[in-house]
Amino acid sequence: MAKSTLAEKFKNIGPGALVAAGFIGPGTVTTCTVSGASYGYTMLWALLFATVATILFQEMAARIGIITGKGLGENIRDRVGNPALKWAAIAIVIVAIFVGNIAYETGNVTGGILGIQAFAPGIQMLPIVVVIGIAGFACLWIGSYKLVEKILTAIVVFMGLVFLITAFASPVDWGAVVSGLFVPMLPSVEQTGGVSPILVATGLIGTTVVPYNLFLHASGAAERFKDPEQVADARFDAALSIGLGGVISMAILICAAANIHGTGIAVTNGKDMAIALQPLLGSWATYMIGLGLLAAGFSSVITASLSAAYAVNGVLGWGKGLKDVRFKAIWLIVLLAGCFMAVAFGKSPTQLILTAQAANAILLPIMAFFVMFCANGADLEKFKNHLFANIAGVVIILVTIFIAYRNMSAFITSVQKLLGA
Repeated sequence: MAKSTLAEKFKNIGPGALVAAGFIGPGTVTTCTVSGASYGYTMLWALLFATVATILFQEMAARIGIITGKGLGENIRDRVGNPALKWAAIAIVIVAIFVGNIAYETGNVTGGILGIQAFAPGIQMLPIVVVIGIAGFACLWIGSYKLVEKILTAIVVFMGLVFLITAFASPVDWGAVVSGLFVPMLPSVEQTGGVSPILVATGLIGTTVVPYNLFLHASGAAERFKDPEQVADARFDAALSIGLGGVISMAILICAAANIHGTGIAVTNGKDMAIALQPLLGSWATYMIGLGLLAAGFSSVITASLSAAYAVNGVLGWGKGLKDVRFKAIWLIVLLAGCFMAVAFGKSPTQLILTAQAANAILLPIMAFFVMFCANGADLEKFKNHLFANIAGVVIILVTIFIAYRNMSAFITSVQKLLGA
């Protein structure tokens, strides 16, 4: 097959765009807003690191899917020869996917709650969770969620563009932006009103490099690109889509830093987040944040549940039929667990979302290892990882392990706060 023209590359954008839309959820809006409001531009380096890491590992996942024609779960299952090691790998993946996706689902449901409460502050949490849960169950059970997902994704993309425009309409210190991007540092807890900076840094990484998106991207690329030579198109799709997603995440942080940092406002709800958009939208900012959080939360409720089912079914070799009882059982467990956790620990919604994102960042090195293991398979031949990808991948895994280790005490403290809330 001849090399694709630039126009053809743009036409083939798809799986990468879904990944980008997937990680710009309520967790991203909340974590980036809290970071900007609490620390100014200081944490932009974490988003830059996370965006580069996401592009690298999502490209690997897409390449694995295209060359093998299988999802990441099937690849992990097929490539571990020793039976004992195979079942150990399967168990690790299932536990990581369940823990990670339930944490994400909790954040998604909580994001939906924040969205609705931005419109109607007096409404109680339980009825919102029940409505979100029933609506999510109906969409997943019937299987007719594609149109709903496209509409919600369009709202989320629009919200992201609004943040991008607002960043240029705000009183931004661009010198501090450059410093924040390229000079990694963590402010002291005393400087930031008691909010743990390492927890937020880990959350920024966990809300961008989403473990379940690796499974989603591999399967999506396998369906979209049938010719191995289209790996270049998939690479272009990943770099452009995820790069733009990273820029939007940075714009959210910059808006919060320019418009909330230094005001003494602690971000605890959707109305607080709306302050970041007031330079562009004025009094309409609250409605934009409310609609955006609701759309991002509900669309991610569907995506996270499905991704868990695809990953677990793939690694166990069950097949991936949407109508399969075991497939439905997996997404139902994730959906119910997310709803339950949101009700049980949702009295501090922003703290809950931060903790959920940090939990995923702790699990990230495990999934990154499996992606690299599969991407170095001999059967991929000329499409297996080259030296640069392996070196960069190892460096990213080591950095995430170090950050996860540094984050552990702050993460435990955050969980204790939630349990005591």
